[in-house]
Amino acid sequence: MQHKTWVEIDLKQIEQNLLQINSLLSEKTQLMTVVKSNAYGHGLIEVAKVAKKSGAKWLGVDNLNEALAIKNTDIDLPVLILGHIVEARLHEAAENDFSFVAYNKSTIDALGGLDVPVKIHLKIETGTMRQGLFIKDLPDVLETIKKHQNIKLEGIYTHFADIEDTTDHSFAMEQLSKFKQALEMVKKEGIEPLAHTACSAAIILYPETHFDLVRLGLSMYGYWPSPQTIVSAKNAEKSIELFPALSWKTRIAQIKEIEAGTPIGYGQTEKAEASTRIAVIPVGYWDGYDRGLSGIGRVLIGGKRCKVVGRVCMNMCMVDVGHVEDLKIDDEVVLIGKQGNEEITIEEMAQKLGTINYEIISRINPLIPRIYM
Repeated sequence: MQHKTWVEIDLKQIEQNLLQINSLLSEKTQLMTVVKSNAYGHGLIEVAKVAKKSGAKWLGVDNLNEALAIKNTDIDLPVLILGHIVEARLHEAAENDFSFVAYNKSTIDALGGLDVPVKIHLKIETGTMRQGLFIKDLPDVLETIKKHQNIKLEGIYTHFADIEDTTDHSFAMEQLSKFKQALEMVKKEGIEPLAHTACSAAIILYPETHFDLVRLGLSMYGYWPSPQTIVSAKNAEKSIELFPALSWKTRIAQIKEIEAGTPIGYGQTEKAEASTRIAVIPVGYWDGYDRGLSGIGRVLIGGKRCKVVGRVCMNMCMVDVGHVEDLKIDDEVVLIGKQGNEEITIEEMAQKLGTINYEIISRINPLIPRIYM
């Protein structure tokens, strides 16, 4: 392999995760796999292919460009665009037969003026306060939809604000109750849309959130949405084992012997406490290796944990390898994943950075080669 840094994706692990999640669903519930943001860093097209092979009936993306990339393959699954589409591209989305979210009356009026059929999923605001339509505005929006013969209300959905970060799911249940109210309002108009609310945590914990469709994101890739979700699953006696599919690797670019007191990196923020060796590795914050890992990050070299020293640079960083023997240029370095008996997890990295596992994997630069195992 000639790459200086690369991401390995074990597609079998993704298949295993999908099989487990599928086993939680009833026959009437379809599985949507969310492959937005380059499939959470795992590679949009390859993951979409595995998802279809493993029983997915829908694909969820963030934007029109992602949807078009899928359409240019032989993956013939319906695609729901979950993010915003600028008005100038609404016709392009509709003529390519994509389904997409709607929540603004002005957008629906614009869609009604198109000369092509349109399939929309109304997003209901139940408590997340992101994109979404307030229930009080739903009757007026339904009237607007009925005026436009080219618009099909294909789906209705919401998103939970607090089902991952707590073991108290009372707010999520309030949201579910509000969603059911909105769904009844739609059905009273003689419309039977696809109803969906469940993210990964909801899929695992609450079958009553499944409805006609579930939206599986993070857990497909082998990660728990939060430690609290793990606790809730154990309390509910849910037997689920998730298998992380992603490893991130690079190589040693240079090895240097340095003396005690030698400053390392920009700003001389760190000095060697004793004579040691440092390895320069060709990965930095442009690649998605966060600058916040300066001085606190760990990588694996020779099966041993090695400390990031000095500041992480744009395209490289330095690690202390004084305790690792028999090193040479181009030896493998593991940023995320296993080497020997050691492992660097995205949860460990996220904890050091004060963030969440979602951010770690989704910010790995999409230009870095993905190698599929």
